[in-house]
Amino acid sequence: MRIWILRHGQAEPTATRDAERALTDVGRAEAIRMAEQLAGHSLDVILASPYRRAQQTAELIRRELNFRRGVTTVDWLTPEDDPMAVLDQLADRAEDELLLVSHQPLVGQLISLLVDGHRQGHYSMPTAGLACLDMPLPAAGAADLLSLTNPADATGNS
Repeated sequence: MRIWILRHGQAEPTATRDAERALTDVGRAEAIRMAEQLAGHSLDVILASPYRRAQQTAELIRRELNFRRGVTTVDWLTPEDDPMAVLDQLADRAEDELLLVSHQPLVGQLISLLVDGHRQGHYSMPTAGLACLDMPLPAAGAADLLSLTNPADATGNS
């Protein structure tokens, strides 16, 4: 299983509710740049947090990649969700290549759980940071981190 973990692009600093914060122009540009990193990969599904900024990021990626299916919204990819619960959800998935669009602190903790076997590792995930992991099965400590890219140094396909 290959999992791509993408943090949403830069968002407005405030909104009525955190879940309603929208992408800024910079955030939209970041998402488009990171879509270039995914070009040529055979994504089976795009899973995204229900928060507006994650939905917008996922939709930009979907459009840039000409991904025919829609974005699937899941309620287990919000900022404060438990990475272990995400791991349980991933264990129920049959796809070979998934893109998860989510938030900090979840994305950093999830990478740590999958690669290091615990949630305490530090993986820098700026806005629109993208990690690529390969694993034989979704289990703590079972993944290999293949790449960790941020939009500032993203050039061409990975």
